[in-house]
Amino acid sequence: MAEVRIVDVGDADSFRLIPPCADARFDHRSCDYWEDADRGSKANRPSWLEVGAAPPPASRPGLAENPFAPAPAPELENPFAPAARASPRGSFADDDLFATPPDNPFAPTTVRERPLATGVPRKLALLDRGRGIFGSYAKVLLSDEGPAAYCQFGPLSAYPRASRLRELYPQLPAAPLPAVITCIASTADARRRGHARRLVEDVCADLSRRGFSAVEAYPDLTRGEDEQSGARPAFWHELGFTTAVDDERFPVMRREL
Repeated sequence: MAEVRIVDVGDADSFRLIPPCADARFDHRSCDYWEDADRGSKANRPSWLEVGAAPPPASRPGLAENPFAPAPAPELENPFAPAARASPRGSFADDDLFATPPDNPFAPTTVRERPLATGVPRKLALLDRGRGIFGSYAKVLLSDEGPAAYCQFGPLSAYPRASRLRELYPQLPAAPLPAVITCIASTADARRRGHARRLVEDVCADLSRRGFSAVEAYPDLTRGEDEQSGARPAFWHELGFTTAVDDERFPVMRREL
């Protein structure tokens, strides 16, 4: 019997374990279909696997050359402000969602590891952006140490396309919002061996531990098996999901956790 283990995708090594899509036109490692509701694509984009330099910060053109612009006010030091603490991955930006607020001397200290943002492929940065708050957004199932199945998931707020699709169906529960499974896929050689079902069961158990009470998936019945990432309703029914919205093109599958 094959030895099976499941790995969370959270660094460069685990990212390299993501298996290829059954259809070579697509690639899990460069897919931003669910993260970008307007321009997202599932296309195989090898350039996305290269690590590029971060773009320079946007500047305000013209101020330096404007003789009528007021001089910038000097920065005043606040003697009562706590000293800034450096992150393990760099300094905190004022507009960073994951930045650490000023210290409260009466509150317990919480240190959250910052998500990977630079020096990694773009997809890995997308998968890692919940670090320290939600946890991993993807898992890979290995069979005899070979990648056999892949699953992407997370809170609804992480996937704008899922949020937009869900808005089409006002009959869905508005609260509490579910977690979502946006992608479940097996390699062509690992099909019909139960790997995808086992991986989804592991993801559902993980989501339950993270405090979610329900999970949803959104199959696209207008596309072939290898062209979409949401499987078929029959697959979800075997895992205890029900058809929350019965649509001939875009049904919604839901499971209470």
